[in-house]
Amino acid sequence: MRTLVLNGGSSSFKCWFHTLSDDALSGDAPQPTWQARIEWDQRSGLGKIRFQVKGTTTEREIPVQAPVDALPPVLEALWTGETKVISGAREIDIVGHRIVHGGIAHRNSELLTPEVRDAISKQVEFAPAHNRFELEAIATIDQVVGPAVRQVAVFDTGFHATLPAAAYIYPGPYGWLQEGVRRFGFHGISHQYASRRAAQLVGSDPASLRMITCHLGSGASLAAIRNGKSVDTTMGFTPLEGLMMGTRSGSIDPGIIIYLLRHAGYSADQLDDILNKHSGLRGVSGISDDMRDIQEAIAAGNERAKLALDMYAHRLCREIGGMLVTLGGLDVLVFTGGVGENSGPIREAACNQLAFLGLKLDAAKNAGSPVDENIAARESAIPVLVIHAEEDWEIARECYRLAGKG
Repeated sequence: MRTLVLNGGSSSFKCWFHTLSDDALSGDAPQPTWQARIEWDQRSGLGKIRFQVKGTTTEREIPVQAPVDALPPVLEALWTGETKVISGAREIDIVGHRIVHGGIAHRNSELLTPEVRDAISKQVEFAPAHNRFELEAIATIDQVVGPAVRQVAVFDTGFHATLPAAAYIYPGPYGWLQEGVRRFGFHGISHQYASRRAAQLVGSDPASLRMITCHLGSGASLAAIRNGKSVDTTMGFTPLEGLMMGTRSGSIDPGIIIYLLRHAGYSADQLDDILNKHSGLRGVSGISDDMRDIQEAIAAGNERAKLALDMYAHRLCREIGGMLVTLGGLDVLVFTGGVGENSGPIREAACNQLAFLGLKLDAAKNAGSPVDENIAARESAIPVLVIHAEEDWEIARECYRLAGKG
């Protein structure tokens, strides 16, 4: 089954294409036949596109005003030019989309119908950096590939549908729950894959493990996973809650918002923009939302960059502690996502605080470039896994399942 996956994040779009079969599903995540990554720099008005086709990488830049502007030429590169791997758009059997938020009624993966599209649209306010782009990507598929192709919505909230009531209900008036105000949790596709892959790597049944998965990227969240199911997570009603992130504040005292509305003349829209786009690493450091830039600035003696990293690590450790208590112990700790996979200092900071559990890192492994590897020391009581994020593969598996093939 020739499967195209579109994965729109807060800082990039990823496109993934591969032909799936029963044999492929039973093994590790495959290297796709064709993939492309679009990174958009709003300040320069340029889209940077990297293609990887059958082991060959090519890069180009095109002028764009928004990430979705780059989608038509990228999609057409599947069947035209030097990156061509199929003869035409009609060869695509199914398209899977990562959808951040579908509300309460839409948590499980499903075919995109007008009703599902409407539900995604209604959640734009709660995931503004994602749902709008994802709807634009769906419309682009209609135009470039054709409205007849099957499209699938794979919801980031789905994996967290198993949260118990004590975890998903907020301690405000109970009537909030009837109004749809509750914890949803996000990054579920990543947490789902990472937990399944972790169980494979340690050679255990997922149903026997207590696991904390740390998805650390431009957005960041933790999940407490018991018996293969999410029982707690740091993101909540929106992707703004929880950890300090690249440009998002994470959890803050809600009284700050009330104070700023009453006394500092801010509007709700201004605060929304500040908390989502000008806070976190970028807001504190004044430099960047990219952890690599932060670490370079620290090496050059920048004190605000050092403060930003210290705050990031402090918040991460504090939230891991909360997940640990929820689980009542820990069998596996997992890091995934751009920061989780590539920042040894962040992993070290978190693991040092868990030494009381008998957890100990192998310094050499942590300093390297581990991929799907246990970086704990041999004497560590708990394995520490660095797992390459494979959201695209997880979405492709859901497409295959919905198509009745798996």
